[in-house]
Amino acid sequence: MERTPPPLTGNERETLRAYLDYHRATLAWKCEGLGDEELRRASMPPSTLSLLGLVRHMAEVERHWFRRTLGGEDVPHLWSDTHDFQAAYDATDATREEAFAAWRAEVEHSRRVEAAAASLEVTAHVPSWKEDASMRLIMLHMIHEYARHNGHADFLREAIDGTTGA
Repeated sequence: MERTPPPLTGNERETLRAYLDYHRATLAWKCEGLGDEELRRASMPPSTLSLLGLVRHMAEVERHWFRRTLGGEDVPHLWSDTHDFQAAYDATDATREEAFAAWRAEVEHSRRVEAAAASLEVTAHVPSWKEDASMRLIMLHMIHEYARHNGHADFLREAIDGTTGA
């Protein structure tokens, strides 16, 4: 995934799409060049947070917001039979290949759902919020979710091999 800076000009939808893709690519970049063991390395006790756990979590988040919420699909969680988003963080037996394949598939599906939507004004019901939300808000939420977790990824990567930079 190419990490392209968002445009300095452009319409709202193009800008939101570009920022979301930029943050998606940032997560992939933070994991670049690391093997399974390094990607599974936890931050520090008691936390079990790892780069691979973040990738798995973001696959679940993509699936939830774009496929379930905006797309209306009834699809199960990737790593939980009990609808537990936290299960994705447990990367104990996970591999780069498995996690990234799931994440890339969900990102591609998310892009298709977003591209098919008539506008940013399209709404979908969010059961946990008990209200409808626009695609605009969901895209902003996704940008926030990636940005927050990319901050975690910064610290995780630095602890693994000293690599820093956004």
